[in-house]
Amino acid sequence: MTPAELHHLDRQVVGWLDESRKRIRAAMAAPVCVQTKSGRNDLVTNVDKANQRFLVSRITAAYPTARIEGEEGSAAKVSTLAGRVFFVDPIDGTMNFVKQQAYFAVMIGVYEDGQPVYGAILDVMRDEVITGGPQLPLTQNGVPLPLVPDRALADGLLGVNAPMVINNRFNLGQVALASAGPRMTGSAGMEFLAIAQGQQVGYVSYLQPWDVAAGMAFGQAFGLQVTRPDGSPVDLLTPGVVVAAMPRAHAEILARLTSDTFVRR
Repeated sequence: MTPAELHHLDRQVVGWLDESRKRIRAAMAAPVCVQTKSGRNDLVTNVDKANQRFLVSRITAAYPTARIEGEEGSAAKVSTLAGRVFFVDPIDGTMNFVKQQAYFAVMIGVYEDGQPVYGAILDVMRDEVITGGPQLPLTQNGVPLPLVPDRALADGLLGVNAPMVINNRFNLGQVALASAGPRMTGSAGMEFLAIAQGQQVGYVSYLQPWDVAAGMAFGQAFGLQVTRPDGSPVDLLTPGVVVAAMPRAHAEILARLTSDTFVRR
């Protein structure tokens, strides 16, 4: 994308997310229809589905040749990252949305031939949207954010997947104890926002492509390292464990995960 095209995309996505926020807040005034997917803690609501339809309609109208992968299944699963691909999570943290009506996000990540171009994450209840990418500075509601500090693991909070840390999968319990303290928000989008705002040094979780695409893209604006536990690149065609952290913390997390005490489960 040219700089002009990238700024145009940014204005479009921010506009879509603003309308999306208004739709979600209006829908919250009525009873929400909740269903389960893979299990009792894997929820989807009528609001998730309606917001995905809305976002897909906007993307399709603006970029008719692009492919779209969304969490709720109305968009086809992509089999290749060739060309332009939009990853859409219409409500990230649906359990939080249902139980707390807080701490959930809407995410859009844009990729060209597998390379990150642009990411946007909206904190719906705070009306805060952070955007950025390899060629686009990190901004919050259009205002540039300060440089994200590169702290050691011991000096920063670490976002973690609750079941993984409780069960010490991949030694994540020990990694969390080595940090200044673990945080479990139940939303990948909220975790990536916390890193971008300098509130956390990283995040470790099992993520789907739409969970990581936006954060990985805007992380390019401030040096966020995003890999698998063995240091290999994240493949956006498949889910898996993701280590997203600032460079110093990322190196230490990987060293601990690949040490002799690394538990593979």
